[in-house]
Amino acid sequence: MAGIAAKSTSGKGAAGPLPLVSVNHISLVCRSVKDSMDFYENVLGFFPIKRPGSFNFDGAWLFSYGMGIHLLQSPNPETMPKKQEINPKDTHMSFQCESMQVVEKRLVEMNIKFIKRTVEEGGVYVDQLFFHDPDGFMIEICNCENLPVVFLGSACPLNCQSNVSATNAALQQQQQRSTSCAPVATMSHQMLRVP
Repeated sequence: MAGIAAKSTSGKGAAGPLPLVSVNHISLVCRSVKDSMDFYENVLGFFPIKRPGSFNFDGAWLFSYGMGIHLLQSPNPETMPKKQEINPKDTHMSFQCESMQVVEKRLVEMNIKFIKRTVEEGGVYVDQLFFHDPDGFMIEICNCENLPVVFLGSACPLNCQSNVSATNAALQQQQQRSTSCAPVATMSHQMLRVP
């Protein structure tokens, strides 16, 4: 039996939010596990990993960049809708890259249709490339680390002294000297990575 939620479903109970640590994986239902594995391995650089043998349905697990992708074979692949239009406002997952130019060149070489967008905020530019996996799920590649993460509100949503990379040591020391999070805390995307 599934767990029963408390009376309030707003998530603002006295105990606070769930004690989560990181994203573990996303699951994607696909027309062909074989085709999707090929895409996630050879286009996005994921690696196949062992999947529990007790599952009674076809699928595959892949892992890279600190997260997993679990592919689930659709029992009715012919009925799955296929998205044709690349719409950046559609549900998607995003990956940061070292060089947008290299990614764009590789997508052209692999004959993968994509669209480009640039977002500007206060003189900071973020370049984005959007394309589909074999089942029409949207993928974004970006240099989103250019844009600082600015928390809104009066409380820092993270333990201000955890999940800080070595390259952000100066910011970490500044936070440790502070008695509380600043009303609006600014951190780089890199600080939000879980080791």
